[in-house]
Amino acid sequence: MRKNLIVMAAVALMAASGGYFLAMVMEPAPGPSSAVPARAASEAMPVPRTENLIGLQRPDFTLSDTSGAPVSAADFDGKVWLLNFWATWCTPCVEEMPMLSRLQQDYGQRGVRIVGVALDDAEKAREFALELALEYPVLVGLTDVMLVGRRYGNSAGMLPYSVLVDASGTIRWTHLGALKREDLEKQLDSLL
Repeated sequence: MRKNLIVMAAVALMAASGGYFLAMVMEPAPGPSSAVPARAASEAMPVPRTENLIGLQRPDFTLSDTSGAPVSAADFDGKVWLLNFWATWCTPCVEEMPMLSRLQQDYGQRGVRIVGVALDDAEKAREFALELALEYPVLVGLTDVMLVGRRYGNSAGMLPYSVLVDASGTIRWTHLGALKREDLEKQLDSLL
């Protein structure tokens, strides 16, 4: 059983890596010669390196939540929010999610929003979020999630990856890997 789980995780990781590679290859280059629809013009911007994001305005995006409703970055303007990229097959992601749910309960009244972004199938992410009783919204997608992750500085495409945005929409902190509550609280408290 454990061997099957490891094989399934390896296959999922290879599939995600392949999708990430396709996203990198297929993303249109910005410029006058590219045929980018007006709606996607902001999505075709160059991908900044993680360390260059701090102090910049957050990129725009629109992704679907687990019920299919569109949610955009602008929906969180005026709030301090943490964008947390994860997947059901990512062990460190799954381990940090209960802490993030408790953090949402503890900091929600102070204007903080945790926003999960699942690199997964909508149904699988919805069932997983219900099973964990997450206290925050979950957005889902595959290639579109990888593209948003790149625009938010995750050029390696690794999970979990988190970005902290202040109430004015400025990126204040990024973190690759599992979060520790004390580190995240320190960052949040500096913005409230």
